[in-house]
Amino acid sequence: MIAFAANSVINRAVLADGAIGPASFAVLRLASGAVVLLFILWLQGVFKGGVQIKPRVDAVLGLALYAIGFSFAYSVLQAGLGALLLFGMVQITMFAGAVVQGNQPKPLQWVGAVIGLSGLAYVLNPNTSGIDLWGAALMIAAGFGWGIYSLAGQKVEQALIATAASFICATPIAVIIWFVTSTETFTNIGIALACLSGGVTSALGYILWFYVLPRLQASTAAVAQLTVPLIAMAGGMVFLDEVWTLDFTIAAALVLGGIGLSVWAGQRG
Repeated sequence: MIAFAANSVINRAVLADGAIGPASFAVLRLASGAVVLLFILWLQGVFKGGVQIKPRVDAVLGLALYAIGFSFAYSVLQAGLGALLLFGMVQITMFAGAVVQGNQPKPLQWVGAVIGLSGLAYVLNPNTSGIDLWGAALMIAAGFGWGIYSLAGQKVEQALIATAASFICATPIAVIIWFVTSTETFTNIGIALACLSGGVTSALGYILWFYVLPRLQASTAAVAQLTVPLIAMAGGMVFLDEVWTLDFTIAAALVLGGIGLSVWAGQRG
């Protein structure tokens, strides 16, 4: 979750400063992630064993939709509103996936999810007047994409190979979007931070996420991700000189309490 939050902090920082455009950021993030993952596979001697990298279509499309929508949405949306839309949609998608898979969330898990979302709504307190509807739609699409990607991750056995396949195949999709939409300029710091986001906090973070996902219920995984906006806000306080507030404290208690209730309910017999 810390790695995911770091992606939000990095993305918001470079877009806000104009260090790089959203399409360029998405391309470099996915491409650098693919390079790092291929390098790790090479170090492990995977290719010598004749292992083939076979992507899952749902994982590739989900990752591409998330990465592209995430970058473009944050170029027009306020950070708080964007985070609420993103992780609210992630939770809806993964809870729906749990139901479709026959893993019906227990009543207390639903209660925990509602408590967690109420905490986010409290701290983010989005002002919907004058909201950019296109930006909101992009962030909702990004949340749907991440939810699909996470659900696909529950079905894989080799997290590293699956993650590499998704990054490799999602990169050309982002390149196409870049060619179609991009009139951007970028700086060296923008390129460096985009590659950091892709190679470290995305690629390595997703390996760990795919490793953990098969051990979690979809509903529990969905609620756990509600911590990301709060961690991102804490990162903003440290790196962007944002101030700790009472509202943040109350929201953290609500979100973490909701997650705890949902996990506890999911572990009951």
